[in-house]
Amino acid sequence: MTVHVFIDGEPDTGPTTTPLKAGAGSGDTGAANQWRLVWYKFSRNKLALVSGFVILFFCLVGLFAEFLAPSVPDASRPQFTNAPPQQLGFFVTEPDGSTRFQLHVTGYTMEVDPASLRRTYVADPEQVVPVGLFVQGAPYRMWGLINADRHLLGPLAAGDTMYLLGTDRLGRDLMSRLVYGTRISMSIGLVGVCISLLLGVVLGAVSGFYGGAVDMLIQRMIEVISSMPTIPLWLGLAAAIPLTWSPLTVYFVITLIVSLFGWTGLAREVRGRFFALRGEDFVMAAKLDGSSERRVIFRHILPSLTSHVLAVVTLALPTMIVAETALSFLGIGLKAPIVSWGVLLQEAQNVRTIANAPWQLVWPAGAVVMTVLAYNFLGDGLRDAADPYES
Repeated sequence: MTVHVFIDGEPDTGPTTTPLKAGAGSGDTGAANQWRLVWYKFSRNKLALVSGFVILFFCLVGLFAEFLAPSVPDASRPQFTNAPPQQLGFFVTEPDGSTRFQLHVTGYTMEVDPASLRRTYVADPEQVVPVGLFVQGAPYRMWGLINADRHLLGPLAAGDTMYLLGTDRLGRDLMSRLVYGTRISMSIGLVGVCISLLLGVVLGAVSGFYGGAVDMLIQRMIEVISSMPTIPLWLGLAAAIPLTWSPLTVYFVITLIVSLFGWTGLAREVRGRFFALRGEDFVMAAKLDGSSERRVIFRHILPSLTSHVLAVVTLALPTMIVAETALSFLGIGLKAPIVSWGVLLQEAQNVRTIANAPWQLVWPAGAVVMTVLAYNFLGDGLRDAADPYES
């Protein structure tokens, strides 16, 4: 027997459901997959989005350093040692009083103190140095492969000065050195995190999946590494690097040293997640279906941790950058002729520089602070978006 219920003269067919589509509104995420849910929640975090663009900007600066730098990093002009930053202008005044658009910087007038014989540079509005885009300048090899001599910004006439961020104690353009240093400091963090990611994920997965004696052995190794004082150990490892090694070899060795202490936290994170997931129904179903242990680990459990691992890795990147900066600042990391933010800070660590040329410290330190903050804000946003079902 069928019973029909009529409401206001119309048969009631029961509740109707409409599939939700991601991206239409705050309640429309029901039919979206995991990655769309993560992106939807991450896109609402404006601070994390801005931080992502900041990180992308620094990565692009490092990638195209040769083209973006006004000159090569080692080009020096001793007559302009510790010269202050020049101001970039857009309009010049003609003799008849009219103005026209012209990129330019204001030139210097050097003054010598007769008592201390100290040179000082004063901006001279009468000296206008024309500046252009895509100008021909010092030759370089793009990525070590392509010969070129075009720079994004530079003086139009050869021999003119354009020091937008000032110069250092040897008369080298600080902007060019900062741009080249961006490549080293940003890449050493990425390479170091890749090594830490490989060690942390593999050892953490094995420890959490098998448990028992394997887990005890890996955890005791992690505890031994975590208990070591990092600065003395870095001093000893850096002192063991032969002086005859090339700068590129030293770069990779320093990256390896920094990575040796960056994987323990990630390994424990992955181990804890494996402990929580190895007894879930989908893992048991995969085992009953005949999947090997390696397939269960890398095909079924690890993909469910991808968003969480991505957030942890993003938060680990600033630690790597700060570690390289600290090592180079202490003189046990990268050294000249390699240019990094830490090397720039190390070269400016004297009282005379702080008193007379503070920009040599401000610009590298500002780049480190801005990058670390951007990575932290980006990591916080990814960590919150990694579990999109939490409010």
